[in-house]
Amino acid sequence: MKRLRKLTGSALFPGILLLASAALALALANSPLGASYQSLVLFPLVIPVGLHLPDTLQLWVNDLLMVVFFFYVGLEIKQELLVGNLSSPRRAALPAAGAIGGMLVPALIFSIFNPVGEASKGWGIPMATDIAFSLGVLSLLGTRISPGIKIFLTALAIVDDLGAVLVIALFYTSGLKPLYLLFGLFALVTLFVLNKKRVGSLLPYFGLGFILWLSSLEAGIHPTIAGVLLAFFLPSTKSKALVHTLHPWISFAIMPIFAFFNAGVELQGSLTETVMHPVGLGVILGLLVGKPVGITLFAWMACRLRMAELPDKSSFREVFGVALLAGIGFTMALFIASLALPDPTLLTTAKLGIFIGSLFSAVLGYLFLRFFDE
Repeated sequence: MKRLRKLTGSALFPGILLLASAALALALANSPLGASYQSLVLFPLVIPVGLHLPDTLQLWVNDLLMVVFFFYVGLEIKQELLVGNLSSPRRAALPAAGAIGGMLVPALIFSIFNPVGEASKGWGIPMATDIAFSLGVLSLLGTRISPGIKIFLTALAIVDDLGAVLVIALFYTSGLKPLYLLFGLFALVTLFVLNKKRVGSLLPYFGLGFILWLSSLEAGIHPTIAGVLLAFFLPSTKSKALVHTLHPWISFAIMPIFAFFNAGVELQGSLTETVMHPVGLGVILGLLVGKPVGITLFAWMACRLRMAELPDKSSFREVFGVALLAGIGFTMALFIASLALPDPTLLTTAKLGIFIGSLFSAVLGYLFLRFFDE
């Protein structure tokens, strides 16, 4: 029992739970229970209120539970901007530069393989970093890694999350409806007023957040953006407490549930043919090559230009090692894939690419930091 409590309290456990959820979904989808799994995922769940609400169990997970996840991400970003590793230009420069490189280079690699057509919309998939997995693998290395480089990876992943939010808001929305945008704008203005008036009760904030979520759904904007915007307008005194309250729910419930409902890929035909598809290659090489190259190159440039400096007792070999770990896209990459590629064949190929690219990034990152960062 003591060992179980120690395991569940470790930084590695959320990653293990995520992996187990994804593995279970993958196993079920490719077993005699595959039809039952798909029936569960696509189980109709319609609320007849005349609005464009989600209509399957999977869509409720992706459009509602993930709003809670992005609300949590927004709270973390806000904390880092106010008092954390992004609170001053000097402190933010290195992870910000690394994150920008870690988004641009993977997107470029994907676009080289998929320059036109429906597949070209997937350029945002390899831009993502799964903070739970990457920090979980890093924790296996213990004191071999300097504290500063752990903070660098955390801050980089948070900036990466902010980039993912912007990509979803700007590029993966369609058919905008101005009337509902006005309702959303009203909710945002009211949230701003409540914040300025220092209203302490959370009830009106969450009520307006619900209006913002509905407005986003109806307007054609992905509703996860509502979670981030709500977090930014919440009173700062409440934000830190909410982060601690939500953390176990995010780590032990919402993310494993999301993985279970989205990782069930049917492995049809030759696996080699699937991963050699331009989408598969773009995702795999974007994560495995684009992430470490982009992060390390842009971080090095920021230091050379004297815009930033390495953390104490760290080196660019460590930066390259954690940049490899940042290629673990997994949950965020799966989520962006579900938005970018509605075609089932392309989506399946992308998901396989995410699994392969993330797995190799985790293994190579760990091995490099364990044996070559001397």
